[in-house]
Amino acid sequence: MPKESSHAAHTAAVHRVVVIVDENSNPFELGCATEVFGLRRPEIGRDLYDFRLCAPEPRTLMRDGFFTLTGVAGLEAADSADTLIVPNRPDTEVPRRPAVLDAVRRAHARGARLIGFCSGAFTLAEAGVLDGRRATAHWQWADSFRARFPSVRLESDVLFVDDGDILTAAGSAAALDLGLHVVRRDHGAEIANSVSRRLVFAAHRDGGQRQFVERPVPDLPDESLAPVMAWAQERLDSPLTVSDLAARAAVSPATLHRRFQAQLGTTPLSWLTGERLALACRLIERGESRFEVVARRSGLGTAANLRTLMRRETGITPSAYRRRFGPAAH
Repeated sequence: MPKESSHAAHTAAVHRVVVIVDENSNPFELGCATEVFGLRRPEIGRDLYDFRLCAPEPRTLMRDGFFTLTGVAGLEAADSADTLIVPNRPDTEVPRRPAVLDAVRRAHARGARLIGFCSGAFTLAEAGVLDGRRATAHWQWADSFRARFPSVRLESDVLFVDDGDILTAAGSAAALDLGLHVVRRDHGAEIANSVSRRLVFAAHRDGGQRQFVERPVPDLPDESLAPVMAWAQERLDSPLTVSDLAARAAVSPATLHRRFQAQLGTTPLSWLTGERLALACRLIERGESRFEVVARRSGLGTAANLRTLMRRETGITPSAYRRRFGPAAH
């Protein structure tokens, strides 16, 4: 019997992500999925996912007839997905194809992870897998979603929702936020940072940040948060406070709070805590086994505080994180 190639053996073990593309699907979110899950990763030295597209028809007309997608697998490919990304389309009132909804239900029944970008939450809800579950969708569809699916716990002012085996993102760039969150959940903070650098995209925006910020681009260059954020990132092991950040930015704490809310949709303290936790995860992945050292070097203070924050933000303890993403796991 011929020996299986090492590439084929490796591919067989890689988590399979399948995207269902249906009529009038949004190209942007399809591109986000391809960029995050589908590209080869020579900078990492291995493929993170086995990625493929599938469609219920041989030819799929994309949103507003921009182009026609051909040459992808049939809908049966969805039955082999470890993670299934469902279709999203701007005309949310149009019913999804029964065959697509059946594929989503089958995937859910066998324990596959389901992801909906933007209006993909409508597909998941129509399939009946979101009843009683948390989800989000683009803010402009919040009222119509609630009217159609009152049993779904819609969170309309967040970037994305991770409800375990079902994850949903708001619109546009939030698909990248959720995609990187999934990479971080699957492969750790270090690899997620590597993927985000290739995308030239922020490595970590918490899902609880607001979808809509008052002023995404500051009017005046001196109101940019970039300098104070870069300064803080170099000093995460120091006992920085919001007052310290405000003093560095030469503004009052109240003004700094308003700028963070307006430009990032979060508070200075939440941002600082998130940066410290991301650093703690990277230290564990790089081999630091003493959690009190991790806590001190990341500015989180104590090992007890590290455990509390990591469990809250990642769902697992530092010990479990080390077993999953530490050097011995690779």
